[in-house]
Amino acid sequence: MSEPRNSSESGFESEPAPEPPGETEHDKQGLDLAKSLAGRLKAANGGIKPVKRTRRRPRVDGAQISSARPDDRDPQKLTNTLGRLMRDQGWEVDVAVHGVMARWPSIVGPEMAEHCTPESYQDTELTVRTSSTAWATQLKLLAPDLVRRLNAELGDGTVTRVNVQGPHTPSWRKGPRTVRGGRGPRDTYG
Repeated sequence: MSEPRNSSESGFESEPAPEPPGETEHDKQGLDLAKSLAGRLKAANGGIKPVKRTRRRPRVDGAQISSARPDDRDPQKLTNTLGRLMRDQGWEVDVAVHGVMARWPSIVGPEMAEHCTPESYQDTELTVRTSSTAWATQLKLLAPDLVRRLNAELGDGTVTRVNVQGPHTPSWRKGPRTVRGGRGPRDTYG
């Protein structure tokens, strides 16, 4: 004969254990019903396996996993995005130089800006075109001061040389025959 598993099988009723103070009473019949339903489900499913919590690992292909903290995939301000693009592509100096070309009159003065225009910037050399040879000579004399002003605007070493060019000269070459070494009509072209 086997021993009874609980007091209700043996016929003896034991007193319920006293509840700790502050806890509310629960329906013992409901608890027993829930336990019996859980046992039946466990038997029907062949045993319920505990849910194993696994830590999410980053993907191998380099894609990021979304998180609560801000990252590069969140909406960004346009200025931040353009700044990062310029920095990544190495365009910062070129954009700064083109900004200076747009503000040319405020840097060199309105009178000089009327007769001198910046044409190109390449390898720390700024090419400036003048309207006449007299202005080309004047700008060649002021070139060191202009380099100093531009480097103050753009940063040291951005412009190391100013290449001053005179006005575009017209071609005096007309017809099939020309004279080599001829200087044209001897005007004041550069």
